[in-house]
Amino acid sequence: MNKISSKKLLNTKWTAVTPNSKEKHFLITNLVFDENDIVTHCLIEAVISNRTELINWQDLKESEHWFQGWR
Repeated sequence: MNKISSKKLLNTKWTAVTPNSKEKHFLITNLVFDENDIVTHCLIEAVISNRTELINWQDLKESEHWFQGWR
């Protein structure tokens, strides 16, 4: 289980445990907030292809899917 804070999530680096289409390294480029200013989702961008995807930021806590930082 990765320990992360939603307040420090922007511009952090992540590594996918099982890369898809050679996309292994990612950056958090944007955060989505609800009406109470609580982070609900984040926009994650693949470094190699610049492809973006909106994911639930809580999914990054799953250490079987994500490593914090680049490896």
